[in-house]
Amino acid sequence: MAQEVRPKMTNDSLLRVTKDSINGFSKDTLPPKKKHIPRIATRRSLILPGWGQAYNGEYWKIPIVYLAIGIPAYTYFYNNNYYKKTNYAYNARYRQYVNSKDTAAIAGIDPQLINLDIYSLESYRNIFRHDRDYSILWFAILWGVNVADATVFAHLKNFDVSRDLSLHITPTLNSVGGQPTIGLVFNSSKPMHKLSSLYRSTVQ
Repeated sequence: MAQEVRPKMTNDSLLRVTKDSINGFSKDTLPPKKKHIPRIATRRSLILPGWGQAYNGEYWKIPIVYLAIGIPAYTYFYNNNYYKKTNYAYNARYRQYVNSKDTAAIAGIDPQLINLDIYSLESYRNIFRHDRDYSILWFAILWGVNVADATVFAHLKNFDVSRDLSLHITPTLNSVGGQPTIGLVFNSSKPMHKLSSLYRSTVQ
């Protein structure tokens, strides 16, 4: 019975065949990778905080975003509430100060503020108004930081920051003057150990 003779393949030919098959598989068989668009992350973060981070796949940032924006939102409502109370109490005290018989508005003063004089009420009113305005400013700043974070990391999605990037310093000899020089080699290709492992599995 005749024995089947298979053509002997060298390591280089096996590696080339394996590499070609990988390239053909990736081009013809794999579905196209969905492109990450930074503009979508920016638009979503403008509409709703954390939506851009969700688009980037950074779900762990969403609680941080809402905590950061929630603090100035809470302080705004707190300061605005007490600004209204102190402003009402100040106006009521002022009317009483101008006309001692005008005491109708005194009954509407908050019990926490009833014992404060007009100067203390004016001071507290200005403090609460100042803090309320700064709460609005910080809310806008942190919303902008949320948008900037989503935009920047959406752009970084399109950059190769994997271990395949390498930088080598290679000494060379100048062919003209014979002077030794140093060259920098930047390598962004895929590491050979991945193909080597695939080659070993093919040989086995």
